[in-house]
Amino acid sequence: MPLNSGQIDKRIRAFTKICRQSGVRATHQRREIFREVARTDEHPDAETIYKRVRKRMPTVSLDTIYRTLSLLEEKGLLKRLELFSGRTRFDANTQPHHHFICTQCGLVRDFTSEQMDALARPNEVRSWGEVRSVNVQLRGICSACRAKGRRARAK
Repeated sequence: MPLNSGQIDKRIRAFTKICRQSGVRATHQRREIFREVARTDEHPDAETIYKRVRKRMPTVSLDTIYRTLSLLEEKGLLKRLELFSGRTRFDANTQPHHHFICTQCGLVRDFTSEQMDALARPNEVRSWGEVRSVNVQLRGICSACRAKGRRARAK
């Protein structure tokens, strides 16, 4: 789902600022790769990003996409989502949030929840180290897949 231009512009400004602060060149390729993730909340995988960026930049390689995504993640501009499908997906929303994941179609949606942010950390986890963030993934069936299932059963 596309975001509004204000949200995209905010993410692009953060990209430019962090690149400048960390001494990373904000090349045209890096900017276009970041823009592709930043312009949507659908959490695309590397191959999807490659196909979309390649329409605008036919010379970009899949290797460049992977290397750039790793660099952007390292600099804190993207978050990596490891999903059940085995495909890594990327999120330009770096604010604290959680995810709803449809186990049938792979839809991923962001949500915030003060209750989940405040989950008590089990004592055994505290002994392993310092918890700096909590990221909850809720897995289920989205309303579109659920409606498709009801229609299929009705036939």
